[in-house]
Amino acid sequence: MQGSANLNIMIKAARLAGRSLVKDFREVENLQVSMKGAGDFVSKADLAAERIIKEELTEARKNYGWVGEESEAEQGEDPTRRWIVDPLDGTTNFLHGLPHWAVSIALEHKGEIVAGVVYDPAKDEMFTAEKGQGAFLNETRLRVSSRKRMIESIFATGVPFGGRADLPETLQDLARLMPVCAGVRRWGAAALDLAYVAAGRYEGFWERGLHSWDIAAGILILRESGGLVEPLSGTGDLLEGGEIIAANEVIFEQFSKIIRA
Repeated sequence: MQGSANLNIMIKAARLAGRSLVKDFREVENLQVSMKGAGDFVSKADLAAERIIKEELTEARKNYGWVGEESEAEQGEDPTRRWIVDPLDGTTNFLHGLPHWAVSIALEHKGEIVAGVVYDPAKDEMFTAEKGQGAFLNETRLRVSSRKRMIESIFATGVPFGGRADLPETLQDLARLMPVCAGVRRWGAAALDLAYVAAGRYEGFWERGLHSWDIAAGILILRESGGLVEPLSGTGDLLEGGEIIAANEVIFEQFSKIIRA
């Protein structure tokens, strides 16, 4: 796969951040500390990864803007371009020693995502896409699943935790969906959920309460693999609205009718 200069910059930054996170991840299981202490440790790992990414991207493209989970948004000299970054998607998994988390980097141009990287360092899986150029997992071209029947399909979502107000809606979604599908997975990393739909590992994904950095790269990777993605409500800004539904083209209508009922 021959990527553009921007994509290669993004891949390099993701790998460098991933290397830092893997080193810290090895220490998580050895932390015999309180939840707060472990949480503080992970926060430091998260911040260190974002700092690495920001330094790499800013050095290469000094005039681009920036939106990151752990830092203030910045307007670049070029107002049409900005990076959208989540240095550690799946923080709770990381905290608990579960090897399912990712670095997510997207490039937005004139309000549209034109390049995306989702890197899973624990498995060394690099999902990438550029607008109009297809999506890839390492060197392999990605295509969404071709399954047509709901009863054969697996879906992913994020189940709200900690008393979040959208829990009842999600439980109602699950009550409608689970009897008519092959299963629902909740793995705790939205960027990887979207990448897995792109890779045909899931047939679809939906979630509420998200941020732009959770989904920006994954949206492009999914679209470039032939998938459909929309705001869950059917209208509004996909990146900023905080809700999403995605699936392969064949299953999308059946799936969305159930979730949107």
